[in-house]
Amino acid sequence: MPTTLPPESAQQTPTPEERQSVLRTLRRPSWLKTEILGGLVVGLALIPEAIAFSVIAGVDPRVGLFASFTMAVTVAILGGRPAMISAATGAVALVIAPLVASHGTDYFIATVILAGIFQVILALVGVARLMRFIPRQVMVGFVNALAILIFMAQVPELLDVPWLVYPLCLLGLVIVFVLPRFTSIVPAPLVAIVVLTLLVVLFGWNVPNVGDKGQLPESLPTLLVPHVPLTLETLQIIAPYALAMALVGLLESLMTAKLVDDVTDTHSNKTRESWAQGVANIVTGFFGGMGGCAMIGQTMINVRASGARTRISTFCAGVFLLILVVVLGDIVALIPMAALVAIMIFVSWATFDWHSIRPSTLKRMPKSETTVMLVTVIATVWTNNLAIGVILGVLVAMVAFANRVAHFVSVNREIVEADGRGSARYTVDGELFFASSNDLYTMFDYAEDPEHVIIDMHQSHLWDASTIAALDSVTDKYEQYGKHVEIVGLNDASRRMRARLGGQSPS
Repeated sequence: MPTTLPPESAQQTPTPEERQSVLRTLRRPSWLKTEILGGLVVGLALIPEAIAFSVIAGVDPRVGLFASFTMAVTVAILGGRPAMISAATGAVALVIAPLVASHGTDYFIATVILAGIFQVILALVGVARLMRFIPRQVMVGFVNALAILIFMAQVPELLDVPWLVYPLCLLGLVIVFVLPRFTSIVPAPLVAIVVLTLLVVLFGWNVPNVGDKGQLPESLPTLLVPHVPLTLETLQIIAPYALAMALVGLLESLMTAKLVDDVTDTHSNKTRESWAQGVANIVTGFFGGMGGCAMIGQTMINVRASGARTRISTFCAGVFLLILVVVLGDIVALIPMAALVAIMIFVSWATFDWHSIRPSTLKRMPKSETTVMLVTVIATVWTNNLAIGVILGVLVAMVAFANRVAHFVSVNREIVEADGRGSARYTVDGELFFASSNDLYTMFDYAEDPEHVIIDMHQSHLWDASTIAALDSVTDKYEQYGKHVEIVGLNDASRRMRARLGGQSPS
């Protein structure tokens, strides 16, 4: 995914290796300023998002706000992907909302804690390693779908609103797109928030603001133990929701971590990130929060728009969020939604992989690869569920790969003289598995071949039981014609598998 930086930013930005170190950042005031200001911008942007997600989940806005604070701070300390933002998210809200409606807040909090436990367990059994099986085109589709969803989420904020919202939003877009071309001393999103808020306050314009989204908390979060019976019945109620929340949260977090790896040209510890997400949800649950996972939009604000690279920015985002809503809630409530909409539209534009839809790219790209990307995008946007989109994309990629590999197997026939008799020699070339071995049975001339048939497997490999069965069918067919089949050239692994499945002792 291409990243365009202004010349000044490029000159001032340290190398990825340097930015990964918190200690080096603390020794450099200019780097530290970037991290702190990035955290401030993200903290401001998290407030309306957390309130909106609380509404989706059917809980008090404070539940989402406190969750964003505890998630961000915990992951900042424990997480494996520096600069990634974790907080209350829409994906988790959608999963948990039915349980809140049917069983209430206490069961909801218990589910968040159990989901965190599930995530820790999944991390310990190595679920993060499954990321290697997600094809690049699924990742591209995931990113593009998120960009579309981020943009679509802003559309309601631009409907049935005073006309002043539109010029304010346009001014915000100009600031976030143009200001970085001249200076990066202060993050452009922060400038947009300050400028638009001052204009609205000074001129007394009546436009939607953060305060319209819900009441901000006036006290700090406190420890909370959910009042639910510790019975098997309770576990049966909350476990399905907890498992779904754990899987969706891990998937979105790991995909976002991989995206940040690509943007920053650095690597991160996905296993550590997985269990850190779990611990963060456990902590969040005991503080009465709604749980969450990594947030692609806020992460892109932090990494791309603000240039942050370390845990400092993530920690500051959580701390600033708490200070802003508890101490400066009256001031934060005045921020016009137009400023935050402009920032999120910029994030949507910056997140989308425009290179992937260029005519020149589509012309070079195999149709199967383009199909995988489109399926991921359409499924994600249509269902508003990242997990469904990614899973369908992976399934389509697997089918496309199996179909492509299935045509790489060839069988060549020749008549040879051996020990004074004519023999038919078949040379099998290619990898044999359930897809590529389906047509193996039809590639032999059973009736016309001489009585001795040699099947040479030197250039092939047997991968599964389907292939063994296909090979056995070939030999059985020849036996029906009274002909003898000799299979030669099986490598050790293939020979042992054939012997084991045939009930023989591998020699």
